[in-house]
Amino acid sequence: MWRPLNRPLPSLAGQVIWLIGASSGIGAALAEQALAAGARVALSARRESALQQVAAQHPAALVLPLDVTDAAAWAPAYAQLLAQFGPPDLVLFCAADYRPERVWEVDAARAEATLQLNLASVYHALQTVLPDMLARRQGGIGLIASVAGLIGLPNASVYGPSKAALINLAEILYCDLAPHGLNVYLINPGFVQTGLTAKNQFVMPALQTPAQAASAIWRGVARGAFEIHFPQRFTWWLKFARILPYRLRFYILQRFVGNALPGMPYQPPHKAPSQSVLRHDEGAR
Repeated sequence: MWRPLNRPLPSLAGQVIWLIGASSGIGAALAEQALAAGARVALSARRESALQQVAAQHPAALVLPLDVTDAAAWAPAYAQLLAQFGPPDLVLFCAADYRPERVWEVDAARAEATLQLNLASVYHALQTVLPDMLARRQGGIGLIASVAGLIGLPNASVYGPSKAALINLAEILYCDLAPHGLNVYLINPGFVQTGLTAKNQFVMPALQTPAQAASAIWRGVARGAFEIHFPQRFTWWLKFARILPYRLRFYILQRFVGNALPGMPYQPPHKAPSQSVLRHDEGAR
């Protein structure tokens, strides 16, 4: 009853790990720590030059440039991984985009692009790696969601729902895959200092560095945890808020969280010319 939900992985030495979204932020920090621990790590993201910087000085790193939203790009990348390293023992999905915005600021096209990156692309990964993992009855899938997916928070109008969906998906994956011997990890960070959270214009409680976040994730993997959430002095408060009645929860959010955010009174949407969507390879966590 009380044993870990996943098989503990006390050492990363010799493990084949595929990090999706490894060019910066949490993904890059995960890569650096796994490589230092003796893992063979494949690094994927759109920005090959950034991946090369992460892989520098690490002969056990394999750079696999990949646009995760391009369904046709997954099979060739996976084939290259198999040829170089063999099947992965762990696939961690770190790619995400974030834009702080109230609901009246949401642009539908930009929202669709964010959902494609944060959520839909995960299904490309699952379709690519799960058949071999199920055949071997070995391997693990990790989804980096966010505490922003636990409850509806102001300014996370698209990002929050995408992460809530990942939380739900991780729970479904565990129910389906654990009986087949696979590990599933749901990773819910609090605020982590990345290029994405730099967009926030409010004080972020318990802000952590990417290195701190990566260390917390690897500790969770080592002990076989299903949900890995940190820093717990912050995340437990949000978990508590999640079980409150809506009337009380909304009061707390409007009374305290709302006051911590910059004043953003409603303005009629301004129809600006269409702009390209800037995406990043690490989550706004």
